[in-house]
Amino acid sequence: MNKNRIKKIEEFIKKTMVCPGHNIDHVLRVYNLCLELSKGEKIDHEVLQAATLLHDIGGAKEAADKTRKTDHAVESSKMAEPLLKKLGFSEDKIKHIQDCIISHRYKNDNKPETIEAKLLFDADKLDALGAIGVARNFVWIGKNNANIFKKVADINEYAKENMGGDIKGRVLDRSKHSPQLEFEIKTKFLVDKLHTNKAKKIARSRLKFFKDFLDRLEKEVKGKI
Repeated sequence: MNKNRIKKIEEFIKKTMVCPGHNIDHVLRVYNLCLELSKGEKIDHEVLQAATLLHDIGGAKEAADKTRKTDHAVESSKMAEPLLKKLGFSEDKIKHIQDCIISHRYKNDNKPETIEAKLLFDADKLDALGAIGVARNFVWIGKNNANIFKKVADINEYAKENMGGDIKGRVLDRSKHSPQLEFEIKTKFLVDKLHTNKAKKIARSRLKFFKDFLDRLEKEVKGKI
């Protein structure tokens, strides 16, 4: 593995990633999770590390798109190519890295096929759970002037009104969203979406913490405790 190339990628993302929810800290957490999950696995470490470091570089483009049509995984894959070529990665490795990047997103039809892609997918989803998942939710809430607490009687009706009718779609008016709604449409399903047993074990613990936090928050909001 060429450590100098990985270092160059690290320098690149430090300059390009500024969103609090998807910044260098998020990338490094996912990176560390990938290293942990990959223990005992036969993998291409350079592919996994490069893909992990570059998987969210298109996040700013998605955030700036008011139509909600831009997919940051697709954009990240495109943006990674010229950098990887400049650093001398082979065509095969570039394609593998791009495949890992493009398939890490929960809400698209590109499914991870290789072990490296599956590890990135799993690690990225783990960062949406547990204490860090709670923290990231509230960073998002503050950034989008959304609700600290909001539940609805019918989640499918909410999806019809604010997600284009698709429960797996994108939130159209972010100010109408909340951690409770995000839990119902995405978070509580993450464990079943994971590919590796190690990730599933970690996810179950983190999901419990997340759910317990939301339950406690609801009681406090309603003045029960």
